[in-house]
Amino acid sequence: MKALVLAGGKGTRLRPLTHTSAKQLVPVANKPVLFYGLEALRDAGVTEVGIVVGDTAQEVRDAVGDGSSFGLEVTYIPQDAPLGLAHCVLIARRFLGDDPFVMYLGDNFLVGGIRDLVDSFRDGGHDAQILLTKVAEPQFYGVAELGPDGQIVGLAEKPERPRSDLAIVGVYIFSPVIHEAVRAITPSARGELEITDAISWLIQRGYHVHSHLVSGYWKDTGRLQDMLECNRIVLEQVEPEINGTVDGLSEITGRVVVERGAVVENSVLRGPIVVGANSKIVSSYVGPFTSIGPGCVVTNAEIEYSIVLDGSTVVGVSRIGHSLIGRNVEVTSAEGAPNTHELMVGDHSKIKVRV
Repeated sequence: MKALVLAGGKGTRLRPLTHTSAKQLVPVANKPVLFYGLEALRDAGVTEVGIVVGDTAQEVRDAVGDGSSFGLEVTYIPQDAPLGLAHCVLIARRFLGDDPFVMYLGDNFLVGGIRDLVDSFRDGGHDAQILLTKVAEPQFYGVAELGPDGQIVGLAEKPERPRSDLAIVGVYIFSPVIHEAVRAITPSARGELEITDAISWLIQRGYHVHSHLVSGYWKDTGRLQDMLECNRIVLEQVEPEINGTVDGLSEITGRVVVERGAVVENSVLRGPIVVGANSKIVSSYVGPFTSIGPGCVVTNAEIEYSIVLDGSTVVGVSRIGHSLIGRNVEVTSAEGAPNTHELMVGDHSKIKVRV
């Protein structure tokens, strides 16, 4: 079995961060979301992986390389424009051959891995297998409608009026018959080749499409609140480990990871949190469910339930929460009169100021 990992797309819901960075490489607990998916595929026994890449292809290539660090053999498949999930299958035809394959959306986060799902597909003789989970806002997802005996009777991609609360999780398993389906469908009103239309094509022609309700945790990490929630879930599982330097004036409580080269001085750290390598925390409070990336500086500041990416500086600011701070960002207090907020903010940013 092979795998097709989708790491293209524009990441519009995480702008401005994704103007310059792949959404699949935004870190959860200081590890890119994409890496969790690659590790899940490896752990399920899948070693041949094709990664579909778009505008951020070089960044993804730099991060993943040839896949050997994950125990994988990686082939990169360029996609000129984000024309739909079924289009990804279409352009990956040569790589996939006649093998069954897992299609894994690179910005999805699924706790517990996919080994059981792969084994179920292999043992069940299915033509396709889709994963479903109940969500509060189904209009943002592909949605499945089930009949009285649990069979799939309808699929819709991001419907304005969803007919169920069962979202299609971004992990699919297909037999080679899916190639006929993606060639047969036409673009939707969104101008994309929808994988839901291809699966509907299979259902209408009597192919066996199996659905599985996910009982564990799953998130599409395309929005800020989803990124922070995934960060929380991962941090709840970390084991305390101090490989950096913590002075005697600092207070460490709970599951706290201080990576090699990091320095903590005169500060309060309340886990679960991760402080990245070569970061420095001075006279500050870092509260639960916070990831501080490598090479950051936090001085005379308070921050909790947030993600701070590599090389950023937070100085003299109180109190930051529910925030995602990008790479090499400076967040500082303004001095002198008048008492104003001074902002330099990129397109599509979101700022909440307490007044």
